Amino acid sequence: MMKLSDKYIKEAVPEMMKKFGYKSIMAVPRIEKVSVNTGFGREIVAKTGDEQKKFQETILEQLSLICGQRAVLTQAKKSIASFKIRQGLPIGARVTLRSKRMYDFLERVINIVLPRSRDFQGINFKSLDKSGNLTFAIKEHIVFPEISQEKVRQIFGLEITVVINAGNREENLELLKLMGFPIK
Repeated sequence: MMKLSDKYIKEAVPEMMKKFGYKSIMAVPRIEKVSVNTGFGREIVAKTGDEQKKFQETILEQLSLICGQRAVLTQAKKSIASFKIRQGLPIGARVTLRSKRMYDFLERVINIVLPRSRDFQGINFKSLDKSGNLTFAIKEHIVFPEISQEKVRQIFGLEITVVINAGNREENLELLKLMGFPIK
C-alpha cells in the first residue's frame, strides 16, 4: 500500500496537471496543514478545580496520543454568563499538524478511523467551505487505535480541518478524491 505523501506525488499531481492544465508542479494544490481540535467547556463547568485540572490533563494526553504531537489548551476569548464561562478559562484543546506528521495522521484517519466509525457512509462534499478547506467531525475519539477503550472514562469528539492552499473548491475536492478521502 502506498503512503499518502507518495500517492500525492505519483498519482494526484500528474492527474491534477492533466485535468486542470497546470504548467508547473508547484501550481498544483497541496495540503498545507491539518488542525485537530476538541471543546470540553460544557463538561468542565460543573467540576471543582482539581477535577477540572485532571479532566484537562486527560484530554490533552489522549489528544496528544492520537495526533503524535503535544496538544495545547485553548481559552475562552470572552465571558459568556449563560454558559458559565469566564474569559481565559480553558474550554478546549487543539493540535496543528504539518508535513510528515500531517500525512501520517491523515493516513490513519482515512484507512483506519473513518471505516471504524459507527454509521459512516462517507464525508459529505458540503463539508468543504468556500475556499475549499475540508472540515469534518469524529463523534467518538475511541475509534483511534492509540486509545485503549478500557482506560477511557470520558468520550469526546474531534473536529478535523484539512487546509488546502488552492482557493478553488472544485480543484480541492478533486485533490481530496485523488488522495483517497471517502467523499460521497
